[in-house]
Formats: sequence, structure tokens, C-alpha cells
Amino acid sequence: VQLQASGGGLVQAGGSLRLSCAASRSGADGMAWYRQAPGKERELVATVASDGRPTYAVFAKARFTISLDKDENILTLRMNKLEPEDTAVYYCNAHFWPDREYWGHGTQVTVSS
Repeated sequence: VQLQASGGGLVQAGGSLRLSCAASRSGADGMAWYRQAPGKERELVATVASDGRPTYAVFAKARFTISLDKDENILTLRMNKLEPEDTAVYYCNAHFWPDREYWGHGTQVTVSS
């Protein structure tokens, strides 16, 4: 399974970005976005189950929206009110039952103050 992430870039604080992740096949029982800031561990941003139910990290809950287009196999993360602390490489992830996991190469998000 290949995951191709796109949509990162440079944005001013308070701005918005939309990240997309195109999967080469359907059938994941869950997909997610993670991020890794310089010098920090990778952390979970949001997940979406195959039935569309989302979950969010505390920092993302009020500002980010994750969604999955099952027809097109595209995972999206809409990010609003971005803060410099959101600067990181964002990775998409797909989990296939029972224990297969795949990662995209990541897309850089930089938020300037």
C-alpha cells in the first residue's frame, strides 16, 4: 500500500491548510495523521475509522478536522487557526486488519509567527 501525502506549506499564524493523503488501495480499518516536530517524538494528531468516526488529540480537537473519502481513498486533514507550535512534518498512516501498518513520506507544515 502506498500513501502519498500533499498539501503542506508555509502559512502565517492563524491561517489554514488542508492536507491530503491518497492511498493506493481501499480497505483500511483506520487511517490517521501523525506529526513530528524537530527534536520531538512523532505524535498522533487525529484518526478516522472505516465508518468515519474521528478521534482527535487534545491540541487538534477544536481546530482540525479529519475526513475520509472512501470512494477516492483520500484522507484529508483540514487545519484551521494554525499556530507556530503546529510546525512539523505531517505523516499519514493506514492500518489494515489485523496488523499491517503503512506510512506516507510526510509533508512539511511550517507556521510563521
